[in-house]
Amino acid sequence: MSSTLSVRWTIAPAIAPRPFINCKRCGGAKPYRCSEKFRVNANGKRIDVWLIYRCVGCDNSWNFTILERRNRHDIEPAQLTALESNDPALARRFAFDAAALRNRAGRIEESSDVTVRKELLDGEPGRADALALELRLEGTAPLRLDRLLAGELGLSRSRLQALDDRRRVTMDGAKALRKPVRDGLAVRIDLAGEADCRAILSAACR
Repeated sequence: MSSTLSVRWTIAPAIAPRPFINCKRCGGAKPYRCSEKFRVNANGKRIDVWLIYRCVGCDNSWNFTILERRNRHDIEPAQLTALESNDPALARRFAFDAAALRNRAGRIEESSDVTVRKELLDGEPGRADALALELRLEGTAPLRLDRLLAGELGLSRSRLQALDDRRRVTMDGAKALRKPVRDGLAVRIDLAGEADCRAILSAACR
């Protein structure tokens, strides 16, 4: 009887999306990087807040609107303090909101570099012969599933494809290996009889 190792992977983009902005200094659309600095402007009781971006070519600035003409009393005091002190966690939260950034700038550049947190849910690598993965996304990244699995499990993509061809890989959706990773995807890999089964299962949870 087969035994399954169940692991949750939480995947987060490692590099914040970069908007393409027409830079007056460089002359043309250039990617802008997040400075992790806020600009807070108070006009009486009204507050405007922007997250400052810098051109990668000339360091020219562009402001990404966070709050516009907001009454000071409508802003949580803790959030206002975080904005005024350039809280890194808050800056990261806004910087990784790809949908909001795309809506404002139109075109953005997203990196496929990610960090993966692995949480063992059930089973032992030394006693299992199948792997059940639960994939969770924090933010967005244009990363294909086969690239993610290959990198984290120490397998080649051709090996993964061979396992898939033998119906040893099961998941939701046809040809999902070559599609972008999506939140909530469940992947099962049957490794019974594979010589490197233990190494693959160990890599899945560390």
